[in-house]
Amino acid sequence: MTNNNQLPRGPLLENPGPAPYPARAAMTGTYVTLRPLDAQQDGAALYAISHAPADDGGLWTYMGYGPFADAAAMTTWLTQQETQQDPLFFTVVGRDDDRVMGLVSFLSIVPAMQRLEIGHIWYGPAFQRTEANTESAYLLMRTAFDELGYRRVEWKCDLLNANSRSAALRLGFRPEGIFRKHYIVKNRSRDTIWFSVVDDEWPEVRDNLETWLNAPDAKPSLTTLTRGRQGAAFGQLRS
Repeated sequence: MTNNNQLPRGPLLENPGPAPYPARAAMTGTYVTLRPLDAQQDGAALYAISHAPADDGGLWTYMGYGPFADAAAMTTWLTQQETQQDPLFFTVVGRDDDRVMGLVSFLSIVPAMQRLEIGHIWYGPAFQRTEANTESAYLLMRTAFDELGYRRVEWKCDLLNANSRSAALRLGFRPEGIFRKHYIVKNRSRDTIWFSVVDDEWPEVRDNLETWLNAPDAKPSLTTLTRGRQGAAFGQLRS
């Protein structure tokens, strides 16, 4: 039956999907490679860079898991995760030296709606605020948008996690709102702030990230590159 009413509707999609599911395959950039999580290969190194004396425990404050009692306990947890399709975990390693830097994932993957999230993102303190975080996010988004044809990539974090909020904004994600009392994490109430990049925004976000990643040592400020697009919301959420 033809719908002849005049009620407003969204635009008709040329390719309504579904999008392909992300593959358990390596993604390689200039600085890092994201390789599929291998708990036996990576567990001890991931533990070493994320626990004392390398870290004071703050890395785990907003995570739903960790810290772990020892490397064996963390490897056991990683072993449980490495065969999962959602989240789909990748170990971040240096491209040239294969040094383990951190962990990232695709999650909340909904191919029928052409949307997914990037999350479970953490790095050892020595690799925070380096090219690793920027390029890892870039590789995940490039795969989602350019290779798989997703329409939307999400970023969610605890509203109180100022570092994660700032990272999302710096990378080009746009804030969308707050889900109040969204989770209970480690027996504490969590309000969750949502961010996203959608496909028609991606070309500009990609250009900003590539400009920064391809710059020589005196890199431009990615925050400055991004701020113009984010407008007032950028400054409000950085506080």
